[in-house]
Amino acid sequence: MPATQVKPYEAQTYNLQLDGISAEQLETHYALYKGYVTNTNTLNDKLSELREAGKVGTPEYNEIRRRLAFEYDGIRLHEYYFENMIGNGGAAPTSGKLAEALKEYFGSVDAWVADFKATGAMRGIGWAVLYQDPITGRLQNFWITDHENGHPAGFTPILVMDVWEHAYVGDYKATERGKYIEAFFRNINWKVVESRLK
Repeated sequence: MPATQVKPYEAQTYNLQLDGISAEQLETHYALYKGYVTNTNTLNDKLSELREAGKVGTPEYNEIRRRLAFEYDGIRLHEYYFENMIGNGGAAPTSGKLAEALKEYFGSVDAWVADFKATGAMRGIGWAVLYQDPITGRLQNFWITDHENGHPAGFTPILVMDVWEHAYVGDYKATERGKYIEAFFRNINWKVVESRLK
């Protein structure tokens, strides 16, 4: 591997068995995630080739550089998403570090749940993400449309929910996002989510 080439990224393996999200739906979603890994590696290789050829700053180089953020964030957001799920995760916690933080910034756990679900139900494709501000510790829900746009700089993702249609149209109609969101909430791995808090 040339000195300027980036080490290839390796797709993670997930073996989830979820309530309300079928194995077939998950297999389709995993395949899409692996596509982001493949595309990221391909783009990194192409950037290395262009650097070696002295073509940094060319239109081709610049467009590949722009595309890389979309593909790479597609990897990371999916990994957060798959990692923050477990079959039959149970209800949102009412005590502990996460519950106390949600109460502090949303007034109650139920108020946060309602806000997060409403964020995920917004029209359009994207992600609903609960973030923690690294400076203040504040928790906030954000809507992220494209993978690389809208992330608050330096914030830590605490809970990530994919609401692009590829996450649920195998199990639900495009108009049934609310049913998918309810299924997602039945499968949240609250221990993993709480472990992301600083």
